[in-house]
Amino acid sequence: MVKLTKIYTRTGDTGTTGLVDGSRVAKSDPRIAAIGDVDEANSVLGVALIDVLAGPVRDELARIQNDLFDLGADLATPGGIDGALRIVPTQVERLEQAIDALNADLSPLTSFILPGGDAGAAGLHLARAVVRRAERSVTAMPDVSHVAATYINRLSDYLFVAARALNQSGAGDVLWVPGGTR
Repeated sequence: MVKLTKIYTRTGDTGTTGLVDGSRVAKSDPRIAAIGDVDEANSVLGVALIDVLAGPVRDELARIQNDLFDLGADLATPGGIDGALRIVPTQVERLEQAIDALNADLSPLTSFILPGGDAGAAGLHLARAVVRRAERSVTAMPDVSHVAATYINRLSDYLFVAARALNQSGAGDVLWVPGGTR
């Protein structure tokens, strides 16, 4: 369990930050950028949750927020450390099952979807875009695990399907009309 009694340590004042193994890296290191992008994605999900009412999507988003902290710990731990907290295949499988369950009730796509709809869906579309940026950062790390990279990829898929589900099972989706504003 984490116990913090003091929030500032002054150890990062010189532009470095500590990893789980005790090593220090520059705050501009790609690993730290990925951790920051995952943290931002988690924060955007927290804001999106304001407009997501009780139900399976809200419950899954709460689990996802916890998973994103696990992902941050995974990214902050260089490879080869025994007993390290890592994203595991069952977390990816749970996302895939949630995608399939939501998608089963949606009509097939006939157009690309613009980010929008009701407030909850719009928030999830924004979160999806931030997650996709986080995915680019995570996959740019030289030693990212395949499972961690898969999790963040699958998460953007889940957020897309969840946004459609919140938009009256797709009926409230905002459809792209190619050339429609010419």
